[in-house]
Amino acid sequence: MRDRYVATAAGVSFQVPVSGEDGKVAGKEGNLKPVAASSVRQRVSNEEWEMRCDLAAAYQLAALFKWTDLIYTHFSARVPCTEHLLINPYGLMFEEITASTLVKIDKDGNIIDDPTGLGINYAGFVIHGCVHEARPEINCVIHTHTRAGVAVSAQKCGLLALSQHSLRVYAMLSYHDYEGIALDLDERTRLAGDLGPRSKTMILRNHGLLTLGDTVKEAFELMYYLDCACQIQVDALAGGRVEVGLISEQTARKGFEQFERPGGAELHKEWPALLRLLDRKGIAYRN
Repeated sequence: MRDRYVATAAGVSFQVPVSGEDGKVAGKEGNLKPVAASSVRQRVSNEEWEMRCDLAAAYQLAALFKWTDLIYTHFSARVPCTEHLLINPYGLMFEEITASTLVKIDKDGNIIDDPTGLGINYAGFVIHGCVHEARPEINCVIHTHTRAGVAVSAQKCGLLALSQHSLRVYAMLSYHDYEGIALDLDERTRLAGDLGPRSKTMILRNHGLLTLGDTVKEAFELMYYLDCACQIQVDALAGGRVEVGLISEQTARKGFEQFERPGGAELHKEWPALLRLLDRKGIAYRN
């Protein structure tokens, strides 16, 4: 038998006993079973169930779009007409998350309902609890660590007006400087201050991306555009910034305003199309 050191997101290592050449966990023989949770449909309100289904769909779509970072990063949603939040259980991959596996917590991070018994990631609560408290009109928060998003978050110039995609978030984008892993509650004051009363997209410097929405579908749509804009910027700058043409301030603001007009962001068409994508792939996020 030998020990294997495993690095965690917080940079802490712990020993896991393993045996055999295939590295199976000792005594477990590698027979890992899926984490299951019985349906909560009958013990929650219709409004909460609908929110659970939308949030679970967002997690599954994020897995398809490769927005994942192992078991880390989080999407959260407010339970309608309450101060409770829904967030992912700590330990599930995004593709494992369903409506009934989501954890319900109160505004202080205390667990109200945890169907899987896995608990939550405290760092996720620090960020998401902060945003929901600072912006009570917001019902969904999405945070990612995508490769392109982190790359742009490390660029001093921030997100440039290089593409039509970048204009979707042009006048609603804010920034927050990196302070280490989000474990200190006092950072929440500065994060909320940087977010302000109107921003719905944020670049967390040297960290990742954050979007807010009145609905899950709005937060998801904004993350789609923000992450695509970051991917485009990384690709464009790879050839040397001297060859890159920036969109003028006037045109960039015009493009942003066009997205904000009726018919600009077709959420009522985009979200059902995305849900049909999950259905076609047989992904049972509503369980």
